[in-house]
Amino acid sequence: MHTLKNNLLEVSVKSIGAELCQIKSTKNSTDFMWNANPDVWANYAPNLFPIVGALKNDTYTFEGEKYSLPKHGFIRYNEDITCIESSDNQLVFQLKNNAKTKASFPFIFNYYVIYTLEHNVLTVTYKVENTDAKTIYFSVGGHPAFKCPVFKDENYSDYKLVFDKEETSETHLLDVEGGLLSSETKPVFSTKNSIDLTHSLFNADALIFKDLKSRQITLNSKSHGNILTMHYQDFNYYGIWAKPQANYVCLEPWLGIADHKNTNQDLKTKDGIIALSVNKTFSASYKIEIHQAHLV
Repeated sequence: MHTLKNNLLEVSVKSIGAELCQIKSTKNSTDFMWNANPDVWANYAPNLFPIVGALKNDTYTFEGEKYSLPKHGFIRYNEDITCIESSDNQLVFQLKNNAKTKASFPFIFNYYVIYTLEHNVLTVTYKVENTDAKTIYFSVGGHPAFKCPVFKDENYSDYKLVFDKEETSETHLLDVEGGLLSSETKPVFSTKNSIDLTHSLFNADALIFKDLKSRQITLNSKSHGNILTMHYQDFNYYGIWAKPQANYVCLEPWLGIADHKNTNQDLKTKDGIIALSVNKTFSASYKIEIHQAHLV
């Protein structure tokens, strides 16, 4: 376990998967993250690479060859990631390509997850270096799960998600059996800029957005006000999810998305895929801001 700490927040990150697992107040010990209860959902905040979501039949093709990857890629539970830098306010984790990655992802790369703590804000940065002799293709994303409700005197339905702009976006529905995108959409906004959280909201799986205008989403409590805000300027897709009846909500900034049911399975033309040229570096960050009223 690795830790960042200042006078406002204490952050913990697991070595396996470089997975964020705790954000809590230094002063009052209020914890803002889901506890990964294995009877419900045994994860805290998986990092997603080199795909986001599910592939059709868990496979894709690249230059005529077929490869297999599990949903969200191979970072979750990965024991080959190492912490290469550690200071009071920053942790840097790295995964280099190896024989295991090459079997499912035929590229030479360096992948980094960087956690930086400043005051009441944790920044999560994904960086990919192309050290191959050809263009590499990938997606990245986050999947952090936050407690909901945060405080004992509340219910799940006391919470809503507030967006910084008025939205007309609808969720893109998944084929629940295969986890693939269908052509159907559905309105889910309760007002022009908010979604009320209910346990039935996720009965058809995740909410998936391709065209949000907002670049901030705030978790808001009726009785305790704004709890936390996620800033995701670098991400074009967004997922919101929880298991039905579970007391958490995942706020998921994505650069990439699940396969469509009608995909041709070619990695180069996959929706949302990033193409990174030889000797180039890609970087994208999102921020988790804990509102200071809950840190005293």
